[in-house]
Amino acid sequence: MTSVISVPPSLDEQTFEHVVEQLAPLAPDEKVLFDARHARWASPFGLTALLAAAQSRAERPSFAAPENADTASYWARTGFFRHAAELFELHGTIPRGRDGHESDVLLEITPVTQTDDVHAVVGRIQQKAADILHGQLKLETAATMGFGMTLSEACQNIVEHAGCGGWVAVQTYSFRKRLGRRVVVIAVCDAGIGFRRSLESSPSHRHDDRWNDARALESAVVHAVSRFRHGDAGRGQGLAGIKRFTTRWDGKLSVRSGTARIAMIPSWDEDEPMREGLAPFPGAQVQIMIPERLPGDPKPSAAAGARGRIR
Repeated sequence: MTSVISVPPSLDEQTFEHVVEQLAPLAPDEKVLFDARHARWASPFGLTALLAAAQSRAERPSFAAPENADTASYWARTGFFRHAAELFELHGTIPRGRDGHESDVLLEITPVTQTDDVHAVVGRIQQKAADILHGQLKLETAATMGFGMTLSEACQNIVEHAGCGGWVAVQTYSFRKRLGRRVVVIAVCDAGIGFRRSLESSPSHRHDDRWNDARALESAVVHAVSRFRHGDAGRGQGLAGIKRFTTRWDGKLSVRSGTARIAMIPSWDEDEPMREGLAPFPGAQVQIMIPERLPGDPKPSAAAGARGRIR
């Protein structure tokens, strides 16, 4: 018997929870069909998280492609079907992919398994990202260097903490629903060991009754705690740098791992700073969103941007 997982018509970091809720009760080796026939849109997070969902299954799942031709064409341009073919049994009409430079895809979905992959990702996107950030999103030139660092650190998190490969995608689009302006989005997803198990592997870790996925995320994102020893210069500090960059440019950072999700929230968003008791999902799923700057926006500063206290 095959269990059908319904993919929401609009798939992003929020609605992906509906996928996880359906998937969590099922045994890893149970036969599953991801039904995306009625999907009309997906964010970079949604697409990379779908690949991570397939990665988490012991039995190769099936996937029913979107029936809407425009949707399927866009998913092909992001490179989704190229990677999905290695993880799913694909059903439906699968269009041929075209290069990401023909659309607003800054970086098509790209696998990351080792440090060399991280260098290649940053090298491929550097000039194109500079053109988009400075020319279209009106960010200062200084943001370009910070963006490259942020992309690198987000990918390096997979290499150092996941215990398996993952995927990264970068895209720009108009974020009308909440912001009314363009944004650039980085999504990095894997189905590895997650933050809690990664931090537990540190010799300095001290377990207590309050320790869970939420506390692990708080330790990593808010307090920059790492599984690496303090003597390992530069190791495990990636999230701290990502948080600084995102806050400086009035962006949003969200990280999901296990049964919890933490978010550093800018003034233009109304998300929850911490969500606990979510349906379990392995690995870590990160989204970074940086908005376009408009005339009259306050000058960016290291202290500006994120609001909301983390418990």
